[in-house]
Amino acid sequence: MRVIEQKKQKTYSLDAAELGMDRLGSLKSALAKKIVNAVVDIDKYPKQIAKELKVNEQKVYYHVRNLEKAGIIKVVREETVHGTLAKFYRVVQPALVLKFKELVPSQEISPTDEKVARFLSPFIVDGRLNARIIVGSPDPHGPEKARSRDGYYGMDLALFLGTFLNYVPEINVRLDTEVKDAELKENLIVIGGPIVNNVTEKLNKHLPVYFGGDKNVHSRISKTAYSSDETGLIVKIKNPFNPEKAVLVVAGKRFSGTRAAITAFLKGFKEICSGNKFRPGVMAKVVEGLDLDSDGVVDAVEFRE
Repeated sequence: MRVIEQKKQKTYSLDAAELGMDRLGSLKSALAKKIVNAVVDIDKYPKQIAKELKVNEQKVYYHVRNLEKAGIIKVVREETVHGTLAKFYRVVQPALVLKFKELVPSQEISPTDEKVARFLSPFIVDGRLNARIIVGSPDPHGPEKARSRDGYYGMDLALFLGTFLNYVPEINVRLDTEVKDAELKENLIVIGGPIVNNVTEKLNKHLPVYFGGDKNVHSRISKTAYSSDETGLIVKIKNPFNPEKAVLVVAGKRFSGTRAAITAFLKGFKEICSGNKFRPGVMAKVVEGLDLDSDGVVDAVEFRE
């Protein structure tokens, strides 16, 4: 087991051992914690520890026995010191993890997986983000004077993409109302439907799965229309404004549909990378959001195609 922390654009990790609830008592004493810290990097025997901490040797022996029984420290070697056989201790692992529930399966996604790497290209190159993210403006705009509620879902997608990055670039996000024509020719990740995102509106006619005049999601592949408000689409195509670049559209009929599309990334990315159900060579998925815990918020998805 390992614990991992992202800090200042770097990844730090430590090997860890699981600490059971029944073993917490062994660390209750301040002296016990000092003993653990004393043997994190260097093997030491109890008398040596007592001398360093300037405490009674018998107190150290008491806590050492409890810590060893709890599986926090262990004997790593025995050696004769001043005519007496001494046991040298060290922590079992440099970090401890306390679980309150069992671990759940992860997607086990690796950027080295062929399908994953192909889908992420060219948005991520050599561990760097190589795309402009475009979200709908929260201010009234467009023919319907709509306000986007989809923008903050972009943070979830950005955090997901961040797991594939080894370099965090400068913020590269634009509101749809700020995008200039030259920027439309870059690699784009566009979030939100055509009502709230003008760029999605411009791309819509080029999408194999698109938003119709009835505002429903339509598939040119299966010839199916999806009318649920929780319907979302995930489409990757060549950029129609610059064929050398690519576009990824993550959008929904309404904001709940966009949430469903984002949730699909978090919970079913491998399925997204497999392409359309009816035509796998086309990167176009349709998802429907589900509210499994009945709290009024989409928390799971079903892939419709």
